[in-house]
Amino acid sequence: MKQQSIDFDEQLVLHSLKHYLPAQAPLKDFVHHNTLHAFQEFSFFEALQKANATFGYKTALSLHEYRKLYNDGIINPEILKDMIHKHKDENTFVYWESLVFDQSLYNTVHPEIGKLRAFWKNHFKIDLNMLVHPKLFKLTGAYLDQGVSEKRFPYPDKTLLGAVRALQQNSMVSVFRSDKVIAFLNDPKTTITSLLAYIVGDLAFYEQYLFDQQFAHPGWSGMVATIEVQPHTLLDPRKVTLHDFIFLELLLEIEALDQNIGLDKFPLSGEIKLDNPTSLFKHIKVDPYWKVVTIWQEALEWSYHSQVLQGLVLSKTDTKSITPSFQAFFCIDDREESIRRHLEQAVPDCETFGTPGHFGMVAMYQPDSGKFYTQVCPGSLSPKHLIKEEGRTTKNGKDIHFHKGSHRLFTGWLLSQTIGFWSAVKLFFNLFKPQVSPAHSSAFEHMEHASRLIIENKNNDTENGYKIGYTVEEMAEIVSGLLKSTGLTTNFASLIYLIGHGGSSTNNPYYAGYNCGACSGRAGSVNSRAVAEMANREDVRAALKGKNIQIPETTCFIGGLHDTTRDEIKFYDVESLSQKHKETHALHVPKFEKALSYNAKERARQFLLTNIKRDAVKVHKDVKNRSTALFEPRPELNHSNNTLCIVGRRSLTKNIFLDQRAFLNSYDYEQDVYGVQLKGILQAATPVCGGINLEYYFSRVDNEKLGAGSKLPHNVIGLFGVANGIKGDLRPGLPSQMIDVHAPLRLMMIVEHYPEIVLQIIEKDKKLSGWYYKEWVKLAIIHPETKTIYYLFKGELKKLEKMAHPIKSITDLESVFENNSSNLPVYQLNIN
Repeated sequence: MKQQSIDFDEQLVLHSLKHYLPAQAPLKDFVHHNTLHAFQEFSFFEALQKANATFGYKTALSLHEYRKLYNDGIINPEILKDMIHKHKDENTFVYWESLVFDQSLYNTVHPEIGKLRAFWKNHFKIDLNMLVHPKLFKLTGAYLDQGVSEKRFPYPDKTLLGAVRALQQNSMVSVFRSDKVIAFLNDPKTTITSLLAYIVGDLAFYEQYLFDQQFAHPGWSGMVATIEVQPHTLLDPRKVTLHDFIFLELLLEIEALDQNIGLDKFPLSGEIKLDNPTSLFKHIKVDPYWKVVTIWQEALEWSYHSQVLQGLVLSKTDTKSITPSFQAFFCIDDREESIRRHLEQAVPDCETFGTPGHFGMVAMYQPDSGKFYTQVCPGSLSPKHLIKEEGRTTKNGKDIHFHKGSHRLFTGWLLSQTIGFWSAVKLFFNLFKPQVSPAHSSAFEHMEHASRLIIENKNNDTENGYKIGYTVEEMAEIVSGLLKSTGLTTNFASLIYLIGHGGSSTNNPYYAGYNCGACSGRAGSVNSRAVAEMANREDVRAALKGKNIQIPETTCFIGGLHDTTRDEIKFYDVESLSQKHKETHALHVPKFEKALSYNAKERARQFLLTNIKRDAVKVHKDVKNRSTALFEPRPELNHSNNTLCIVGRRSLTKNIFLDQRAFLNSYDYEQDVYGVQLKGILQAATPVCGGINLEYYFSRVDNEKLGAGSKLPHNVIGLFGVANGIKGDLRPGLPSQMIDVHAPLRLMMIVEHYPEIVLQIIEKDKKLSGWYYKEWVKLAIIHPETKTIYYLFKGELKKLEKMAHPIKSITDLESVFENNSSNLPVYQLNIN
């Protein structure tokens, strides 16, 4: 067979496919990212239209949804008028205003992807997807399986194609039956190009055919492409490539077509007259519909963001004249915004800080008796150090009805007739009184409370290329970076808490998405405990003196973990405290408990079937039960409604109610005049917070194609992905239960510093400038002295002149929570 490869570059097309396919990793490494990362070279609104025209994605709310938000008072009329003026062209304001409210304006889209392979169904009346996908998914899922199946796929050390070939040759049950396909499989000269020549014929259509084919199941294709680039995302590694996956699918297609229409119908271009091929990613002219979408989306965002900016400039300057009763570091995570507020209300003289939840420690972690390493820092970083746990005293619980013998014929029947009855009884009672079981994923299990961590590298010990622990100087760098980046370099309290976070839930395949993104989807317990231990060491404190940080001997750091689902905090190594510190800590614990109960009540206002017009302690108890309920699809609402990242002093946000919508990164411009620390903060926070925000945005506006749909019919496939049933495509993105209350607003990064410093940092960093100048993340800058607000608009820094309507001042938040379940506006809190 002749290989027509003159005008078709197989490797280039594979590279292009990997670029556009979803980039979601297996469940254990579920970390949020920009769903439309492939279009990030374009400006935000240009990318929305291109993705819509190419793939048929719904990339914005419908005009009907925008107009309803306007009628409901969510979109401010004055701001809408301002957006029309800013975005209109040479046509008049009246013309564009009429388009904004024109009921007949709609989006007509005929996506390019999918047109070519549609001929199989339209002309030959066969559904190739239905014939091929079940077998393809079953084979690939079995090969990649991480432990669902009792037995491993045969030949796990071979590549996917190598394993299939060995199975075809040595198994009693053949994968293929067609002689033609078997010949292709065994012929070393067979390539993707030669298979396309047999199926399609005209090489001008090869690229489009492959895009049609792979985007008929973007979840599986994207998973394979991600594992190919990041094989470590599978604990039990497999040698899988997108090339092999496509090769296998083409063979399955040939066999299906052979069995249904015969080999005489090949190739497609010889049987059907095809139109001239068109570019899949051609230039698209902005039409009035997308101009109107831009106006509405900007108006929706500014209707809330302008309230926030107005509240921030009304904030009072905080003077640190007295030493706080204690200081507490939390992750910048938006779910920690409220617990910090409640803690400060419970203990007015305490001080809280926000910082990425890995606390500056870039490492891998291995639990005691664990076989694998897990990354406990942002996924974009490459750890060189390993933290090991030792002294674990307990093992995870087991349920006998989860025993692998339940998969076998005889033992499965025996267990169902005996233990199965008891399981049914337990299941029934769990409906009315949820309780923790081995099926429950607890944030506190990541590291045992009574265990120890090896954090010091004494003899330059290494393991599998990782340095076990840190040197004293390296520890000092970590602690120094944490303190300097947040502005805490003097006035240390006697107790300083480092509180990581994680989430607990039952029967939830998205558990990693509830954990700390800065810890690669793991709980932040290892980081908080290890860094606290580093900061307590005398040799580390001696090294810190050389960095102009002098921590008093009377100051002690305590690590802890906040379970954001159950609103519980566990503190580590309390037994090693001095008697005085133990007594002081014991006085603080009830204050933390009070704050946690009120935080639970605030979160519960958006939970169905939860009566929040009760004492906070009682509501908190219901919230805890909710996390263990087997039938609860929403153990918590996670990052729903995130739309802000504020980098500045706590005085900027302390008296403002932000409704758990803000990532808060503590930063003091006075200690970083030239923006050295700010550069690192923006480089980390922009892609992480921007990625979270955009995944929520796109999963909200198109939950079927860019999200995962409802999680209720989801089955876990091989412990690496989820699918509807067992034969469907893997579902990337977020399920509807995580985004159903989310308002799709882009993230606004708000920085407290001099505008020229912020712009200089962004303009010198190509990646950062792309996020802001192409408007994937919005930027506002608050001048720290004049409180003047500047914002980036179409590449230019502008001064914000107009403000929204005055924001309301309140003194009783609890009554607001009890009477409102929807998103709340910005409030001033007890401003005198």
